[in-house]
Amino acid sequence: MANAEPIRVAPVESAGDLRQFIALPHRLYASDPHWVAPLNGEVHKLLDRKKNPFFTHGEAAYWLAWRGSEPVGRISAQINRLHLDTYHDATGNFGFIEAIDDPAVWEALLATSERWLRARGMKRSVGPYSLTVNDEIGVMISGFDTPPSALMGHALPYYGPRLEEAGYDKARDVMAYRLDRADFNPSMLDRLNRVIARMSAGSTITSRNIDLKRFNEEMHLLLDIYNEAWTENWGFLPVTDAEAQALIASIKPIIRKEQVIFAAIDGKTVGVLAAIPNINEILADLHGSLLPFGWAKLLWRLKFAPPKSVRVILAGVRSEYRNSALSGAILSAMVAELVKYLMPSPVQMLELSWILEDNKASIGVAKLFASLAKTYRIYEKDLDAA
Repeated sequence: MANAEPIRVAPVESAGDLRQFIALPHRLYASDPHWVAPLNGEVHKLLDRKKNPFFTHGEAAYWLAWRGSEPVGRISAQINRLHLDTYHDATGNFGFIEAIDDPAVWEALLATSERWLRARGMKRSVGPYSLTVNDEIGVMISGFDTPPSALMGHALPYYGPRLEEAGYDKARDVMAYRLDRADFNPSMLDRLNRVIARMSAGSTITSRNIDLKRFNEEMHLLLDIYNEAWTENWGFLPVTDAEAQALIASIKPIIRKEQVIFAAIDGKTVGVLAAIPNINEILADLHGSLLPFGWAKLLWRLKFAPPKSVRVILAGVRSEYRNSALSGAILSAMVAELVKYLMPSPVQMLELSWILEDNKASIGVAKLFASLAKTYRIYEKDLDAA
């Protein structure tokens, strides 16, 4: 039976409100053994208008839903001017949505975000994005029985249905594919090499690992390829210079040389594959806090007890090879290099995520050797019809 106490949705205005906003998922997921708490400090940095470069070209508002003195839900609404300048589609976003299993709470939160967007001229709401398409996106709709990999979301099974009840429809799905230890073997390498030989059309594809001594330069090359490779993907937005600097600073401590691979044809760098250690493995028992001894634990584990799983966070080729056989050959060549590293390593699982459902080339390569592990759904709603 639903609680008759009224729901109050209030803006996040004080430091205390923000602490409640960040802390809410800890209570919602308290009985879920697969949820991994993100570091509270990193979430705070993401929400901070002075620290997150998103706010150089965007604006956002945050709310908490209260029932009496208890917070029972949260949501953000945001407008990304870079998106509007690119697509001219009067689309805003919602994000950070977490709430108890009560349709009234979900309806109140979503209605609040919709009013905010509508008041600023937006005609469509897409999400969840926290805060952009280059951050954590989507609601997990399958794969609830395993923990998420680093920088991927988790959800409770009712999240999707609550959004749909509030009038949200599927915009796109993104997928996570996984390989287990048994898959990193010479047979897999042979299959990849056959694909490369069949699809390379006589071109010689070479590969190399990232040069950590030129880390900043190499990361800018990686992001240049990313911005070109994903240009025609649904919802794509380029990573800005400010966002690039923030990203470089955040992932530098966890990047491993063997897990970032560049591919070249005739000496020209045409593709990149980047993987990161799945730090969720070593964050689970920190419960989002690095105090008082979390930093020491984290650094010790990264050095002496590193994660036994890896997530490929991006893999792509320059636009001139898009939709060509060479694209599949280049992707396969980079995956083959990663497999060569994984075979003698202690890594037990590799995740390829996220892959947009429209990305047939990447899905085709993934299906050669990996299994679908999780699906995340991005939702949309026409605000004119609301």
